[in-house]
Amino acid sequence: MKKSPIVEIAKKICPAVITIIASRDLPQIDEFYFLPYKGEKVAFPKKVNGEKQKTKIGGGSGFIVSKDGYVLTCNHVVEELEADYTVILDPDRRYKAKVLSRDPLTDTAILKIEDGVSFPFLKMGDSDNVELGESVIAIGNPLGEFEDTLSAGIVSGLSRRITAYNGASTTSKATSLRGLIQTDAAINPGNSGGPLVDMKGEAIAINTAMIMGAENIGFALPINYIKEDLREIKKEGRIKRPYLGVKYIILNDHISKVNKLESCYGALIVREMFGEPAVAKNSSADQAGLKEYDIILEINGKKITQDNSINDVLSECAVGEEIHLLVLRNREEIKLETILKERK
Repeated sequence: MKKSPIVEIAKKICPAVITIIASRDLPQIDEFYFLPYKGEKVAFPKKVNGEKQKTKIGGGSGFIVSKDGYVLTCNHVVEELEADYTVILDPDRRYKAKVLSRDPLTDTAILKIEDGVSFPFLKMGDSDNVELGESVIAIGNPLGEFEDTLSAGIVSGLSRRITAYNGASTTSKATSLRGLIQTDAAINPGNSGGPLVDMKGEAIAINTAMIMGAENIGFALPINYIKEDLREIKKEGRIKRPYLGVKYIILNDHISKVNKLESCYGALIVREMFGEPAVAKNSSADQAGLKEYDIILEINGKKITQDNSINDVLSECAVGEEIHLLVLRNREEIKLETILKERK
């Protein structure tokens, strides 16, 4: 009997798919006490000694894309800044890894395995050529324990936009993601950061999210989103991101009506909490003369809306580029210019 082509693809790609473990030195807890909560008993630390121990605090999947150990994954897999990260190739091979970049806007991240040895790696495909209905395979390590789990399916949607929550509830930190590939190949908890590959065995996307309570609806970030970042990391050692320097909320009909604002679109500059500035000092926005309660209507002639935020527009700009802003201030439209600085 002729074997499925997926068998050969699995042999080719699985060695390059890894588990990423996040850990921190936390105080060692000797005793607990229990309190009732919603009909269950919940444990709380009672006695903490002065010693610290390495404790796993999270993790996910990733995949190696170069012989010298560059790794792609999701930002939410490695977003803990104080954590140490370990990549596991198999039970006998563990390596420390350094996070080189985190991009919450696209939920992507790049790591580098610190030990200088030769690694198996995946070739990156071209996500711009992905077609609706083509066969794909999702690979990862669900729950951090089921190594090299494959699920097959098709591309069931393109250019999807979702709001993803890093946690079990909508009170968790939210990220708006756009341009996603939708697939019915199962993406389970722990699969985040693993590759979505085509039938040539090339990575075309990074598995990122699933719809809770639904069957066979998962999403992956097109691989082309991160290719330029990877090239820049290798060349410059960092990613240069343009930065405007404002806190803002995107307006819509409801927000504008409730707050009696003059515009139903744009970005209202406003601080998130008392005591912090709405416009960062010495930023591009500060040099442009932007003020709190200004409404940025357009950047370079492009309207700022819920479907086209400031970050969306800036993603098409470069550090050092001059941008032109149309701003509503005290019911009067004014034009401002500034030079984009680099996000630190």
